[in-house]
Order: sequence, then C-alpha cells, then structure tokens
Amino acid sequence: MIGRLTGVLLEKNPPQILVEAGGVGYELEVPMSTFYVLPSTGESVTLYTHLQVREDAHLLYGFAAETERRAFRQLLKISSVGARTALAVLSGLSVAELVQAVTMQESGRLVKIPGVGKKTAERLLLELRGKLGTDVAGVGAVNRTAPASTDVINALLGLGYSEKEALHAVKQLPEGQSLSDGIRAALKLLSKA
Repeated sequence: MIGRLTGVLLEKNPPQILVEAGGVGYELEVPMSTFYVLPSTGESVTLYTHLQVREDAHLLYGFAAETERRAFRQLLKISSVGARTALAVLSGLSVAELVQAVTMQESGRLVKIPGVGKKTAERLLLELRGKLGTDVAGVGAVNRTAPASTDVINALLGLGYSEKEALHAVKQLPEGQSLSDGIRAALKLLSKA
C-alpha cells in the first residue's frame, strides 16, 4: 500500500492532481482543503495517501495532513458512504469542524455539503459519534486547535451533566469565548434550567 508520496507537482485540475515521484506520474484525488494548500506546479509536495483497490480501478487519494486521511478512512467505514462522499465532506468541512458537528450533533452543517442529504448526514452523525474525537481530533486537526465548545462539553460531562444537557447549554453560548468563560456561562445556563 502507498502511505505517503513525495514528488514534484505537475498538474492541478480540481479535485485531481498529478505528482511525479521516481519517474512515475501518480494521479491523486484530493479534498479541496488539501487542494488549497498545495504549492505551485513544478514544486515539491508531500502527501499522505490512501490507496483504494477496486475490481475496475486502483484509486489514490492524497491528503495534506494525517488527520485528514484518518477522517477519510473513518468516513469510508460507514455503509453507503463512498470515497466521493468522503472527499465531499472533507472539502466542505475541516476535520476540526467535522469533529465539532459530530460532537454537537449538528446535521445542518453536513446537509450543506453537496451530495450529503438529510439521511446521510444523520447516519454520519450516528456512526462517527465517539470515533473521531479520540482517533482524529487529538492529533491537532489540520493545524487548528480544537474548538473550545468541545472542551466545555467535556468539562460539563465531567461534572456529571448528561450529554443532552451539555449540548443544549453549549449551543446557547456565544462564539469565541475562552474555555473558562464558556464553562462559567454554561453552568449559569444549566443552573437556571
């Protein structure tokens, strides 16, 4: 299996790219999140890869970060979610945003992605619950810090609140609060309920 590829970027035709490594040109499909961080053609590039062998083709997918590849592989494990849908999800949301959507059970964010309907979004939320947080988010999802709301939820769960109560409180919090302010505000909301 090809796990990583380093070579010269020859072509960029979204979502496909062509990378020459060792005299061989590899065609890869990449999510748009990876496509936007690629260097100019003619420059060196390193990508984490996933090789999918089918009866009619061998397909190679490339990712700028290991966390994207892990999320892609988790998405592929879900029944009726193929590589195209997985690429669409990673093109529409960063890994950190996907983790947050799953943690907060926000199907509305997933439905906005082309090719993801309501049923698929609900299946993604159900099947990814608890799998992305430990497997992907802890690695520093695509060079972004995990959203403070996830930490607030974990703090509330640690204090004995149910997941439903914690999610409800965090949804009411304003964006951009620090962790301590978020926990304080969430506790105030829960004490009023």
